[in-house]
Amino acid sequence: MNSLFYRHSVAQYESDLLSLVHSLMLSIKDTDLYLVKAGLCNASCIRFSLVKLLRLAGYDAAVCASRWQGGGKLPGGDYEYIDVIHSNNGGSIERLIIDIDFRSHFEIARAVDSYDRILKLLPVVYLGSMNRLKQYLQVMVEAAKSSLNQNSMPLPPWRSLAYLQAKWHSPYQRHLSPDEQDFSSTKSYDHKQCSENLKRLQSRLRSEIDEERLLKPMNDNNWRVKRERRRHSFLRGL
Repeated sequence: MNSLFYRHSVAQYESDLLSLVHSLMLSIKDTDLYLVKAGLCNASCIRFSLVKLLRLAGYDAAVCASRWQGGGKLPGGDYEYIDVIHSNNGGSIERLIIDIDFRSHFEIARAVDSYDRILKLLPVVYLGSMNRLKQYLQVMVEAAKSSLNQNSMPLPPWRSLAYLQAKWHSPYQRHLSPDEQDFSSTKSYDHKQCSENLKRLQSRLRSEIDEERLLKPMNDNNWRVKRERRRHSFLRGL
């Protein structure tokens, strides 16, 4: 297979999937969040709602629960994100990562203007390979260090590269639905925090989509692919 066609087909697959993820995220309602962990669920209900919709659309999607032990300056922790397993035209298997609240990982106190500009370049929802994700993390950690140094502030352990990488690189288990022992149907007031998170994410996503529409050239069907390439190239060049 022509390598140029392969790269284009993968990029187009990611672009189409990202468009679908955006649409599905905006379609989720408060009533979809009722099947959650007892008590606070840290947006698990949103992720499982999105996975359910992706699987109905024919994608091999799951919620990945990772966990890692602390050691030295690295705090232990756990995290949830979504992955999609894709068999490409060449027969190999590709794993794509979806993080529904990507920018929040890099928000820091008293950020300088240059850091805020970089932060706004990040997608609201990350969708892509683990290798590309690793490059984003490296760039953003260095930018955060620079911003904090200008304010004579140290980099918090939970903003370090090791901690951020642990979220997505640690051993994980795939879940297609909430575990019956840990999840239960709860009253709507238990969903207040998740409902607020959902509204915040949907508001940011709508703003990002509206911005894309304003900047989109006429009759350019590959605009999203090109925009993502420019965004990634810019971040790598920082």
